[in-house]
Amino acid sequence: MKDGGFILWFTGLSGAGKSTLANHVAPILAARGVAVEILDGDEVRENLSKGLSFSKEDRDINVRRIAFVANLLGRNGVCAITAAISPYRAIREECRAKAQVPFVEVFVDAPLAVTEARDVKGLYAKARAGQIPHFTGVTDPYEPPSSPEVVVKTGEETLEQSAAKVIEYLKRRGLVR
Repeated sequence: MKDGGFILWFTGLSGAGKSTLANHVAPILAARGVAVEILDGDEVRENLSKGLSFSKEDRDINVRRIAFVANLLGRNGVCAITAAISPYRAIREECRAKAQVPFVEVFVDAPLAVTEARDVKGLYAKARAGQIPHFTGVTDPYEPPSSPEVVVKTGEETLEQSAAKVIEYLKRRGLVR
């Protein structure tokens, strides 16, 4: 059991598997005695960032809000798992620099073709039809992390393999036992 909290920041395209992985990793950490909270991008948008658009400026505001809450949780001994696209590298680096607890960036890497195939909400099709402006990976960029602590390839690995990579890194870093 570790007294200090940390931020586990999952980033990747819509449909890459961020929320699925977060929801798989959280109980594994809890079973190891870690207090865990998941800050899911969709839930944060609904509860903390309602009314923000998907412009770059509003996306940056949303990501800063997620980072602020994650840092508060981390300072209070909680593992804050974020699962949000957070498409811009500079804002993720800003969040890392401001973190007062260990910041572990996990790139949930899946090819665009895979994320589109997984899209049960039809968001990619709507974006390609021009119905959703500023859609990451279609009409807006996604900037992959330059040096994430962990890379999971959800188009190639099982959920369990991806989760194991995350847990093994956290163990090596001394953040969990």
